[in-house]
Amino acid sequence: MLNAILLLPFLLQGTPYDGVTLFAPMSQNDVFLVDNSGDIVHTWPGSYLPGLSVYLTPDYDLIRTNRVASGSLPSGHGGGLQLMDWNGTILWDYQYYSPNQHLQHHDIEWLPGGTVLLVAWEWKTVQDAINEGRNPSYLNPNATHPFLPDHIVELEPVGSRGANIIWEWHAWDHLVQDFDPTKPNYGVVANHPELINLNYPPLSPSGDWNHVNTVSYNADLDQIMLTSRHFSELWIIDHSTTTAEAEGHTGGQHGRGGDLLYRWGNPQAYDRGGPAQKELFSPHDAVWIGPDRLGAGNILVFDNGLNRPAGPYSTVDEIAPPITPTGSYTIPPGLAYEPTTTTWTYIDPIPTNFYSPSISGCERLPNDNTLICSGDQGWIFEVNPSSQIVWQHFNTLPDPSNMRVFKARRYGVAAAPQHHCSGDGSGTPCPCGNTGGLGEGCANSTGQGAILSSSGSARILADTLTLQISQGTHNQPVLFFQGNNAINGGNGITFGDGLRCCGSGVKRLQVRFMNSSGSASSTATISLAGATAVGDVCCYQGWYRDPAGTGGSPCSSYFNLTNALSLTWAP
Repeated sequence: MLNAILLLPFLLQGTPYDGVTLFAPMSQNDVFLVDNSGDIVHTWPGSYLPGLSVYLTPDYDLIRTNRVASGSLPSGHGGGLQLMDWNGTILWDYQYYSPNQHLQHHDIEWLPGGTVLLVAWEWKTVQDAINEGRNPSYLNPNATHPFLPDHIVELEPVGSRGANIIWEWHAWDHLVQDFDPTKPNYGVVANHPELINLNYPPLSPSGDWNHVNTVSYNADLDQIMLTSRHFSELWIIDHSTTTAEAEGHTGGQHGRGGDLLYRWGNPQAYDRGGPAQKELFSPHDAVWIGPDRLGAGNILVFDNGLNRPAGPYSTVDEIAPPITPTGSYTIPPGLAYEPTTTTWTYIDPIPTNFYSPSISGCERLPNDNTLICSGDQGWIFEVNPSSQIVWQHFNTLPDPSNMRVFKARRYGVAAAPQHHCSGDGSGTPCPCGNTGGLGEGCANSTGQGAILSSSGSARILADTLTLQISQGTHNQPVLFFQGNNAINGGNGITFGDGLRCCGSGVKRLQVRFMNSSGSASSTATISLAGATAVGDVCCYQGWYRDPAGTGGSPCSSYFNLTNALSLTWAP
């Protein structure tokens, strides 16, 4: 199978999304970025194997998991987290691992506020499970063998090695079972799709009961999605709860505490369907599709296809969950959660050519293509909405026979620059009432304000950024310069005939002469001239001469400035 995939002569069709792809080989300590040519363009050296996921933060720091735990443990174990800058300097190093108590595994998620969600096991004994109503015949006969339900922890990094736990959720708090009527959680499983059946699945030989392999966050909904391989389901829970509310069944914006808001993939897990209704087979990496992308708000999941009745092949499935305008989910009385069909599915024309029985992942890209990682083969590829492969990369690290990759993510072109510090009266007033037009700098001797704009991409590895001035003074010099921050909250301070908007660590980038129309463009490589690095947020502005001429320099300072723009440098 593997050799067939490697040698298969794909005819790549279409254009891939421009960017770099991040991945961590499972048998290699280092983390890599490759460009669309498949060349390694950046490496973060590491001291540990991954445990298992790696991502870039919005500032392009690397947040990675590390396998610091050892011993007889289920697959996917880690225990360590590190935040590293572009140059590999460790900014934060933390372990969520206490032997026989808890251990991070598989996945993490960086939240917008700079906190981190992680998946972890918590240790329960065989007797703990029996006391809650698990059928003893479903437990390891070795009484010392642990039973390992999952929980989710939100960490607030503190200093270089500390963290505060600011929120948590435990599957153990949301159980139902129909085996032991003497227990408080005894009930009819089908009547409680919001709870987790303690006796499903019947066997967990390693003790890894849920095997949650993915944690994903939706900031708009303030909800968390989990992917459970052993339940063959995805689960959604409410993050708006307090930790105390997450322990129970009330509270939060949906009034359901930490109970499941939605689940999909395997109605057998809550007794509302049989084998024919099973949709997922040991899945990984359920994620929401982001805004402004094809299928925005839908869910994408890698269905590994392990023990699929139709045969051994994988798919990537997109579903439209039955969500209401308030962010809750509907379920038909007595039936399973919908949908009953997928919105889109990627399946290989020869299905068995695409089969990864474990690990793997997927994400929808801004160009509406889908990035897929067939993890067991180390095969990362991009397909368009018509399921045509437009790009692919085969990992060969540490060697071609040991190439497994947990998942991959594509990081694209830099976000659009943010324009600010206009002399149009929306912020700091111009020095002598020389207000410019909307979005312009303060008015100069031509009666207009100069405008700074840009074109190209602010990417360190492929810098095509060009700064452009228009509506400046005719045939006069302009100095393009860079600062590390925006002054006065982005409103600037008066300076000469204009507003100085960019300060701290100011660097002169290039002097150019404007033409007879008052326009000019930079020709220097901005990232080199400004000595910028990935993740740097920089402010740009143009300073220019305005000698006495038609109308004269408005404030008699004989120089003026454009508006400003700020941007974050991407890889």
